[in-house]
Amino acid sequence: MKKYIAEFLGTLVLVLFGTGVAVVSGGNLVATSMAFGLAIVAEAYAIGGVSGCHVNPAVSLAMYISKKLSKKDFVYYVLAQVLGAIAGTTVLFFILSSTNFGTVALGANYYGEMSANNISIIAAFITEVTLTLVFIYTILGVTSNEKNSAIAGLVIGLTLTFVHLIGIPLTGTSVNPARSIGPALFTGVKAIEQLWLFIIAPLIGGAGAAYLFEYLNEEEKTKKR
Repeated sequence: MKKYIAEFLGTLVLVLFGTGVAVVSGGNLVATSMAFGLAIVAEAYAIGGVSGCHVNPAVSLAMYISKKLSKKDFVYYVLAQVLGAIAGTTVLFFILSSTNFGTVALGANYYGEMSANNISIIAAFITEVTLTLVFIYTILGVTSNEKNSAIAGLVIGLTLTFVHLIGIPLTGTSVNPARSIGPALFTGVKAIEQLWLFIIAPLIGGAGAAYLFEYLNEEEKTKKR
């Protein structure tokens, strides 16, 4: 139960601070990217020893495919992450509702005319798959060796930061279905209508990262045996 609570709290913090900075900074690219990255760094060292700090259904899927997570844990991790994201957006909503920032923009992800630069649906899909694959492949790589445990959180946080630096002007950067679900539920019909892309594309990217990592490191695993 403790690991599920950790995933809930970790995702709450990620969404609250990541999307919160996006709103209060007026969508500042560097500030928002750093907020998501630093949130992951903090959470990695805070709850990494309890749950592994997935805080992302796409990460949990990759770990399940890599046989590092049981089917039961996968289901409960995803449930905890989604509920944590919704809770994080709920907290942000009530905070912003008493300020001049308003609650219209809560960090929802978009494509098409709703996006910052009118990205097409196909380009948005490719963007999210690619960015998620890069992010999760890095996670699998840096956590595959126990010698990297001291710096793993920092590497993962920095990777999430540079993923956001390119992704924010395109789709707002999801790479995390839970992170997209929370804001979409509070933002409106259009965000909910487009939510499918920001669920499916990151999951495909996560699965792709797992299979690619397994394929490229097959010889190394054989040697260890």
